[in-house]
Amino acid sequence: MVSKVTTVLLLLQLSGYFVSGKCGKVLVWPMEYSHWINMKIILDELVLRGHQVTVLVSSSSAFFDVDQPSLITFEIYPSPSIREEVERLFLEAITKWIYELSELSFWTYFSRLQELVWEDSAYFESLCKDVVLNKKLMTKLGESRFDVILADAFIPCGDLLAELLSLPLVYTHRFFWGYTYEKYSGGLPVPPSYVPIIQAELSDRMTFTERVKNMLYVIYFDFWFQAFNEKKWDQFYSEVLGRPTTLSETMAKADIWLVRTYWDIEFPRPLLPNFEFVGGLHCKPAKPLPKEVEDFVQSSGDEGVVVFSLGSMVSNMTEERANVIASALAQIPQKVVWRFDGKKPDALGSNTQLSKWIPQNDLLGHPKTKAFITHGGTNGVYEAIYHGVPMVGIPLFADQSDNIVRMMAKGAAVRLNFHTMSSADLLKAVKTVITDPSYKENAMRLSRIHHDQPVKPLDRAVFWIEFVMRHKGAKHLRPAVHDLTWLQYHSLDVIGFLLACVAAVTFIFMKGCVLCCRKLAKTGKKKKRE
Repeated sequence: MVSKVTTVLLLLQLSGYFVSGKCGKVLVWPMEYSHWINMKIILDELVLRGHQVTVLVSSSSAFFDVDQPSLITFEIYPSPSIREEVERLFLEAITKWIYELSELSFWTYFSRLQELVWEDSAYFESLCKDVVLNKKLMTKLGESRFDVILADAFIPCGDLLAELLSLPLVYTHRFFWGYTYEKYSGGLPVPPSYVPIIQAELSDRMTFTERVKNMLYVIYFDFWFQAFNEKKWDQFYSEVLGRPTTLSETMAKADIWLVRTYWDIEFPRPLLPNFEFVGGLHCKPAKPLPKEVEDFVQSSGDEGVVVFSLGSMVSNMTEERANVIASALAQIPQKVVWRFDGKKPDALGSNTQLSKWIPQNDLLGHPKTKAFITHGGTNGVYEAIYHGVPMVGIPLFADQSDNIVRMMAKGAAVRLNFHTMSSADLLKAVKTVITDPSYKENAMRLSRIHHDQPVKPLDRAVFWIEFVMRHKGAKHLRPAVHDLTWLQYHSLDVIGFLLACVAAVTFIFMKGCVLCCRKLAKTGKKKKRE
């Protein structure tokens, strides 16, 4: 069986070779969980087009299935980290973010959040050291003569590898951490008057009070909050490169930023030519459901089904929350397919089917699906947009609340608070998005916008990676902002010079007036004496 799969994959690679004409070699610095799911779609397409793809994977990672037959090469590098400890680190961080941080005040929330992300930062730094300080591995990578590095901008080091191997760099990314890295490393304009900062949970139509809040978030993210321990990263980068440098300066050398959103979810805002939206690249038409799932869906009759999932990174929830949700779902006339891994809720209704895994995309594309209850992860939101399904958003952490805010602003979702919602709240929200036709209409409108693109998101992502390979980079798209200081970018030096000129002219004019007045006064006195 394995040999047959390998043969098929080889034929696919050969067919891609003849189609593409010229193939390249891609080195990948990945992130795990939903980030990898999204990135792998791109890598699979690159492989189908004949490119050679090598993914750097730590021996401590438990997420990557490197034993399955694949034309993607996994370069496993040794790490002293223990696999179980790494998995526990991430799960504990997510659990604290969901259940502990949500009830804290602004300052306490971000203070505790920075502690959590700095723990992750320390782990990411250890991974980076495992690679760049491994002379044998770095020699091998250098001799492999890669054409480009594709990296997830959520974790550093891809940029350092690009610098050490003298390779062009393409980022795949989702706007996060208040746009700080896109703003200072990418040079992206972020006018706070109408561009809402991530985590602020605002739309682009802000009142005066909301603009004050947005500005405070801008100041906070610019001058205080750090997603990574930048001092340590700056020191590490400087030691490795043998010259003073910073994390932000090295990230700024990226040729292309592939952003995993699009105008169907984003608010209109200024972009740069080396930023390209590829949101929804993982979306695809629905396939037939497994027989047992299809039978359950068909048993719903005219009422249809509701799909419920809190994503791949949340494996369970407290019994109290699970029963609140189960009680509400038991009261709706629709059948419910709920992705759930934990103790079966006592209040579970006969209309609800639990499963550790569900064919989410295929369910959302089923004609009987009426609504999607989601945590607001980007991948799930895009699948709902793709198929035109209205949403009930229950955000838990990270960018999920902002995704749901955007869907609310566009009239395609209702939002609930995971910690405070009652069964009645959830019941009302589900009934609202199903019975109020405006939610379905708006969801379909977003779906039409998403589908009405001259080039599919996946093809656009692959095009720009191949573009960078063909041209050894894309420096002609790199804005001059990267060569300016903060003072120069905001024209503060020019403003200061002009103000100084005005002040000088004013001073000279006033001084001249004073001298003239004195001279006239002296002349007047002489005439009086005469």
